[in-house]
Amino acid sequence: MEKKDFQHIHLIAMGGSIMHNLALALHDKGLKVTGSDDEIYEPAKSRLAAAGILPEQEGWFPEKLDAGPDAVILGMHARADNPELLRAQELNLPIYSFPEFIYEQSRDKQRVVIGGSHGKTSITSMIMHVLQHIGRKFDYAVGAQLEGFDRMVKLSDDAPVIIIEGDEYLSDPIKRVPKFHLYHHHIGVISGISWDHINVFPDPDIYRDQFRIFAEMTPKAGTLIYNQDDEQVQLVSVPRNPADISYIGYGVHEHSIRDGKTILHTKKDGDVAVQLFGEHNLRNINAAKEVCKKIGVKAHDFYEALKTFKGAAKRLQKLGESATANIYRDFAHAPSKVRATTEAVKKQFPERTLVAVLELHTFSSLNKSFIPQYAGALDLADEPIVYFSPKTLEHKRMEMLTQEELKAAFKNPNLKVYTDSETLQQHLLERSWQNANLLLMSSGTYNNINLEALTQAVLKA
Repeated sequence: MEKKDFQHIHLIAMGGSIMHNLALALHDKGLKVTGSDDEIYEPAKSRLAAAGILPEQEGWFPEKLDAGPDAVILGMHARADNPELLRAQELNLPIYSFPEFIYEQSRDKQRVVIGGSHGKTSITSMIMHVLQHIGRKFDYAVGAQLEGFDRMVKLSDDAPVIIIEGDEYLSDPIKRVPKFHLYHHHIGVISGISWDHINVFPDPDIYRDQFRIFAEMTPKAGTLIYNQDDEQVQLVSVPRNPADISYIGYGVHEHSIRDGKTILHTKKDGDVAVQLFGEHNLRNINAAKEVCKKIGVKAHDFYEALKTFKGAAKRLQKLGESATANIYRDFAHAPSKVRATTEAVKKQFPERTLVAVLELHTFSSLNKSFIPQYAGALDLADEPIVYFSPKTLEHKRMEMLTQEELKAAFKNPNLKVYTDSETLQQHLLERSWQNANLLLMSSGTYNNINLEALTQAVLKA
């Protein structure tokens, strides 16, 4: 079946991070793009305005659907009773979730889908960087803004392959199917499984099952590339039909650390210095290498491109450095990510004091029954700090947390707990940063702390 030819597309909840990028990608293709949302924040607002497709008013306007768009794309943040969705259903218009639409647009392409609880964005962006470096045509959908790419989504008519970050979160408010089940991969990756999204998957077995389904969706002559060191991944990636499917396990890339720099050891290219570090990233490199090899990229070209790869935004992103201190920011919020990121910075700079500041911000991370999953996650930090905003708990209508509960859950008596961002900031500015690194881990903003100003102040200290 050939992909459908669309002229006019309407996006419901178009202000989201990935949805507004899809809107821009479709506009770039020359399609008529309309949409709505009840809240549109920066940078989406300015970017949509610059393209001339920012809705005139925030809110839902069912009459917009009366123009009869060829397709309606439903964002995850819309509700099932959304007035525009109800009107689209009434008019019997074709309605797609984001992943269904990406699949529709890439039916005639080779689809590479990167799944896993952690490492998805890093592996996807690494592959994209390599393909761009060697001048290959490709489409993509990735969950972060990457250096060298204007958009988080690209859909063209002539690219033979599409690289997709395959999130296990739900696709839309109607079908409630994990996104990565809907892309129908030819090459699939499972980078690791660590229970997350407890508001949707209340049980670890139900969560792991989504990855088993993904693995079993690998088609004949397809490939499943998996983290062979992850016990949970092994449970879902056991080769069931090796005659039909290529199963490729990967581990940590051979390497050494010299003077705070990571050096990869390769068979034909010798030693290759890279800007990434941490055991989790050395696994990510091997995952990306296996994908690239499968789609025809030579090892020499892969390593050559990797030398200039700085990593995805907010993934061990270096905010600043001085002769005696480095400051990093990471999206890490799930326990496995916190553990891996803390370990990465400590092992890279073993002689430096590590101050690790974790903001609990997501539904899972603030849930009393889930927090024990963080046991030991900050143990490698010399000064472990947890911050949360009581207002966030109130907003999410969740039970308040105490310092004693957090210390017990993290199993770390040295844990410092802050609930006021100004007090936290004051503490960071007053301590010495001689021979010390600061690691900021959050999917939030520490109640709008200006991280750039904090970085400058810390480095001057």
